[in-house]
Amino acid sequence: MQPQPKRWLMISLAFWATVINYLDRQTLSVAAPVLREQFHMSNVDYSRVVFAFLLAYTIMNGVSGPLIDRLGTRLGYALCIAWWSGAAVLHAFARGALSLGAFRFLLGMGEAGNWPGGVKVVAEWFPTRERAMACGIFNSGSSVGAILAPPIVAFILLNMGWRAAFLGVGAVGFIWLLFWWPIYRTPAPSGEAMVAAAPVMAMPVWEMLRVRFVWTFLLAKIFMDPVWYFYIFWFPEYLKNARHFDMAKIGKFAWIPFVVAGVGNFAGGGLSAWLLRRNVSVTLARKGSVTFFAVLMMSAIPAVLVNSAWLSIGFVSIAMAGYTGCVANMLAMPGDVFPQSAVASVFGLASMGSGFGGMIFTLITGWVVDHYSYTPVFIGFAFVPLVCALVMWSLMGPLRAADIAARDPHPIPY
Repeated sequence: MQPQPKRWLMISLAFWATVINYLDRQTLSVAAPVLREQFHMSNVDYSRVVFAFLLAYTIMNGVSGPLIDRLGTRLGYALCIAWWSGAAVLHAFARGALSLGAFRFLLGMGEAGNWPGGVKVVAEWFPTRERAMACGIFNSGSSVGAILAPPIVAFILLNMGWRAAFLGVGAVGFIWLLFWWPIYRTPAPSGEAMVAAAPVMAMPVWEMLRVRFVWTFLLAKIFMDPVWYFYIFWFPEYLKNARHFDMAKIGKFAWIPFVVAGVGNFAGGGLSAWLLRRNVSVTLARKGSVTFFAVLMMSAIPAVLVNSAWLSIGFVSIAMAGYTGCVANMLAMPGDVFPQSAVASVFGLASMGSGFGGMIFTLITGWVVDHYSYTPVFIGFAFVPLVCALVMWSLMGPLRAADIAARDPHPIPY
């Protein structure tokens, strides 16, 4: 794969899609204190609404990746964002917890396509050494979207109501489509790369789950991604109920951890790139980086124990940067092992672990908060990323592909 000069434009499109993805996703998180009062939802009720999103997200991760591989990045990605933008707009018509949960389910169906689509853009346009950094760039859109959501949604909500917030934010995705459709093109692969992709594409999608890398990657994501879901779905609630922030204060300060998380994307990609330049193997560079940033996520423990709300936000910020540092490397792994033609399918299937873990831990979170407090939840989410790292070191094996030389003219040790 020769580096393409247009690759930075292409990854910028994936970046902005991810920003919009998180704006749509975080609108509910910011508006949750108002909606919970209006619809009389308990913590368990709210956890079920979040569960509906994650249920659809889990199912569609196994569908959206193969769909994008089959339809191509341009059309597949466009269909996903059109679907989730329409679903985001529908939230404005919610009349209670049931309809809100139904619209969250529709949103989860569409949003599941963002990361398989982004990973495929990276695999199509970037060589091995740049993939973790490219993944960090497009994944940083999640942090930017989460940064923008509290002030934007709080402003619209306070001035025009929560329905206007969902309508306005949901419409942004359709604007993105006006840029994506005429700009994005898939670079023509070399003959060797096309041949290398053929055996993988011949494999039935569900048979991929029997491949060691796929099922261990799925298992690892069960113990990593639920931590992020906790912060994006519950952090505004935590600030309101445990730290006594009002809506205006949430709008002013809830974005801070996401700024630091954005830095984590680049730090994660930069660390593995630095190791690769020093001829460290891909396996050690990726897994070692994940482990380092997983340890940082243990700052969730002091976050819930300190008396100062500002220190708590600071420790949460470190934990969230740890997560994005991990994910910048995990997003690059499918491209390290599989050819371009299969990475969306592989990542989509493996990301079913993300949704499955998210569903389980979300329901546990709601129950624990209702019956105890946020303290055991924060402590638990400090340790589960270490389980992810343990799975990678003990079960995944080396990140090696037999056809790697055909896909990258500058192979590096695995």
